[in-house]
Amino acid sequence: MRRLAVLVAAVGLAIPALVAAAPASAAGGLRLTGTNVNGPVGAIVSDAHWGVKGVVAAYVPRQRVTLHVFDNGALVLSRTVRVHRDGAHGVFRDSLRIGGTGRLTVRAIHFATPAQGRLVSSAFSLWLVAPQVYPGEASYAVRILQHQLSAMHYVIGAPGVYDARTQRAVLAFRKMAGLVRNVVADASVFGALAAGEGSFTIRYPSQGRHVEGDLTHQVLALIGSNGVVQRLYPMSSGKPSTPTTLGSFTVYLKEFGTNSDGMVDSNFFNGGDAIHGYAEVPTYAASHGCLRVPIPDAASIYAWVQLGTPVDVYYR
Repeated sequence: MRRLAVLVAAVGLAIPALVAAAPASAAGGLRLTGTNVNGPVGAIVSDAHWGVKGVVAAYVPRQRVTLHVFDNGALVLSRTVRVHRDGAHGVFRDSLRIGGTGRLTVRAIHFATPAQGRLVSSAFSLWLVAPQVYPGEASYAVRILQHQLSAMHYVIGAPGVYDARTQRAVLAFRKMAGLVRNVVADASVFGALAAGEGSFTIRYPSQGRHVEGDLTHQVLALIGSNGVVQRLYPMSSGKPSTPTTLGSFTVYLKEFGTNSDGMVDSNFFNGGDAIHGYAEVPTYAASHGCLRVPIPDAASIYAWVQLGTPVDVYYR
């Protein structure tokens, strides 16, 4: 039998609603929306925290609504929630956590009382998916993963597909989050994303449009003119015997294409050290001093970097 666990706590959520419920029923007066349900994806990861919030058009004292949650048509939750006054309206919130997989449907009902008649919200649905994806997989779980990675400026691939580009985004995220350095997208990755881990803190925001090479995490960051991260890539810097020089530099030479050393789309910033694509980009420092990136990423980085672009190289 499929495992199903429900944990509900009636607490307020500060997260804005991301998936809108359908309009209220013909009786009107009761609207319900989902919160923290992965933006446009319309899905949640098993055991992740999410919630609902609703509005009753006319508030009356001691008002309550009952939430019903169905999983593949079977009722798994029926819970009564208190309604609070908000001007002339009533509002309510609830936090949920449901395990398993399937299609969830959520509805709110205000049962008839002497003060107000019966009201029924329109239902909204969302997918409940396992926190694990595999190379080449196309699924709602991948869409959730990509949505969360992209929100943190990791560069993802084809929408809904766990392709090589998205796998590299997971690798870069794992590096920043302090996880094992691989491309496995399992519960540890989904959990770290949900916890807000893996964000990149800019070391030199006042430099405007520039590049930062974080040698501690082996991640390359492209920073926009507004001092906000635009893109994050995995990289490999100089190995201990040929370390990348630390400091602040500027790009003084750009070399398009592949040179005799196998360097692809090179952006030189310090002598022979460059940001460039290379066939081998391990998860650790392994270059002769350059900042290597995977060849499929080299062209877009080359197009972004300009002559004179500052490059900051440091350990955290």
